[in-house]
Amino acid sequence: MTTTQTPVYAPKFIEKYDLYTPVQQEAAERSLRRIETDGIEVIRIVWPDQHGLLRGKSLTRDAYAAALKAGNDITMAPFFFDPANAIVLNPFSADGGFTVEGLRGSPNVKMVPDPVTFRVLPWAPETAVVISDLYMSNGELFPFAPRSILKQSLQKMADAGYGLIAGIEMEWYLTKLIDNMLETGSLGAPGTPADPPRVAPVARGYSYLLTDHLDEIDDILRPIRKAIEDMGMPLRSMDDEWAPSQVETTFDILEALAAADAAVLFRMAVKQIAKRNGHIASFMCTPAIEGFYASGWHLHTSVVDLVTGENLMVPGEGEALSELGRHYVGGTLAHGIAASTFTTPTINGYRRRRPYSLAPDRLTWAMDNRASMMRVISSPHDQASHVENRVGDSAANPYLYIASQAVAGLDGILNRIEPGVMAEDPYAEDVPQLPDTLEASLDLLEKDTFFRKEFGDAFIDYIVTMKRSEVNRYNEWLSNNPDASTYVNGVTDWEHREYFELF
Repeated sequence: MTTTQTPVYAPKFIEKYDLYTPVQQEAAERSLRRIETDGIEVIRIVWPDQHGLLRGKSLTRDAYAAALKAGNDITMAPFFFDPANAIVLNPFSADGGFTVEGLRGSPNVKMVPDPVTFRVLPWAPETAVVISDLYMSNGELFPFAPRSILKQSLQKMADAGYGLIAGIEMEWYLTKLIDNMLETGSLGAPGTPADPPRVAPVARGYSYLLTDHLDEIDDILRPIRKAIEDMGMPLRSMDDEWAPSQVETTFDILEALAAADAAVLFRMAVKQIAKRNGHIASFMCTPAIEGFYASGWHLHTSVVDLVTGENLMVPGEGEALSELGRHYVGGTLAHGIAASTFTTPTINGYRRRRPYSLAPDRLTWAMDNRASMMRVISSPHDQASHVENRVGDSAANPYLYIASQAVAGLDGILNRIEPGVMAEDPYAEDVPQLPDTLEASLDLLEKDTFFRKEFGDAFIDYIVTMKRSEVNRYNEWLSNNPDASTYVNGVTDWEHREYFELF
């Protein structure tokens, strides 16, 4: 006699750990329908790494459908590398160098697509992209993924009843490709970047908001603009910035996680479309190109009531900001020095920090003053009232930049931290100065107890170790190349190789 056994249902990874909200479930189904109607053949599943760069795989339609249930396995190996792919951590040590159990030997992690981020790529035929979260095999967020850090930081705000709204204002450079250097240059090695492409500016002369400059590059800006809008991102403007070939792009406000996602997708779109059209776009702060000037990322934020959506920073009569808004600024100033590694994570980015340069060099806040670190843009009863942090490097990791503001601002709100007197001349205020090198920032972050509490000891130790590799390689180059007269635009060849094409 035989018996028939009912097969045991084994839930897939995403269902097993209940990783999708109802909104994500609906977005997953919608993305599958979009794939069919648009004839999509390949879906790039990407995640933002520790440097804010997108990495991932291109999956077929069937593989993507499977990933919406089971995730997709991928090696965690990129987390061993600094920006030049120097191997910083030993994956075959007892803990893989991460001080977290289960990461020895470079194991796989799960890419879990966030289907809310699914977008068709207008410049890449039959191709879409979706940002993913990384998970450990036990269903927990991978603790070194920047998107995990931001989600956890925003959850802390949500637990207190608050949401964070962000607006992006980012500067970048557009240059024309002259020689890709693939035939005549070095292709690089781990820890040694390849020779960067040889480029030329696309405009001459310092100006600001000159429409003729915009028209000169319209053939390149047009496909970028159309792609951004077709991808559903709330583009507001593209402006001619001060320096030749420098562009500024702004977006309308978004919820903080969506803003970080938009920032990385925007940078991806700009760089890929520019290269397909014979140009190189760079978000490096100051390229080693004669006449170029520093680029920054001004991050606009406001705090809202999570239930009503009301802007809680709106001032009353006679106020610069509401009491809550003032305390939010107090927190960002109190932790602004330790946050420097997150707001300005490249060696090159610290070239912005000098007085009377329209970039902050100390912990100040002021009313509509572009020299302050925290610029207040408000008026009584104006629902658009908010603050602008002007310290950011254009190459900053969006997730860590925004996360640092979220936890610092929340600490200010909860502990009622006062920001001090508003500055009249921010460059003359007798207040603590921001660190002027990445090395100094790392020293301060390593000792900081606040970000260790908020982001965890393991992550802080990790990011400090990772960035010290960058600093050590730079210092070694400086010792072998002491002649500053060889620098272009005051920028070393090391910086240009390290950051120009990569960022």
